Amino acid sequence: MAMVTTDATAAATTATAAAEKPQDAEKPDYAPYNGASTAADGGTGARARRGGGGGGGGVVDSVVARWRREDMLDKSPVALHAAAAVFAFVALVLVASNQHGGWMQFDRYQEYRYLLAIASLALLYSLAQAARHAHRMRGGVDPVSSASGRLLDFVGDQVVAYLLMSALSAAVPITNRMRSAVVNNFTDATAAAISMAFFAFVALALSAVVSGYKLSKQTYM
Repeated sequence: MAMVTTDATAAATTATAAAEKPQDAEKPDYAPYNGASTAADGGTGARARRGGGGGGGGVVDSVVARWRREDMLDKSPVALHAAAAVFAFVALVLVASNQHGGWMQFDRYQEYRYLLAIASLALLYSLAQAARHAHRMRGGVDPVSSASGRLLDFVGDQVVAYLLMSALSAAVPITNRMRSAVVNNFTDATAAAISMAFFAFVALALSAVVSGYKLSKQTYM
């Protein structure tokens, strides 16, 4: 009988202790789930939130950078062809006006006649291409289809650039020989014309690189 009384007393004591246990001990710790920073984790939750928020900004930045790059590639043909046209025009004027009588006549030398012809061709080609791309950028209809237009830009730029380089290769040696003997208005004008033709070549070469890049990104589906 005494043993039964002792067990009942122990059970009653245990129930009383459980009832008197603070309510806070039964509440789970939700801090790890809501990202709260504590002294123990050193603010890991806040850093995680900041890191997660930066992902969306990185995507937006990459999209904006891509749009800017595509816009620059779309506008560059106009600027490069316009620059080539200006340089070719200056070279054309310098060669055509380089007539000072006697041996100082540009048409006495086939190298300078060839340079004049190629500068004229580069001028006409660059003007046509600049006008075409400017019309397309203003919302007009491109007279050449997209795929054919990129191929035309790539091939045309390379061909005209090659012709300019061949004209430069022909005109530079004879000009160097003349300038080694005498330096006057005639040799200065021919040297300036060669420089302008070289700048036109650089502009068309850069345009060929851009058109080649756009052609490589072209899809055929």
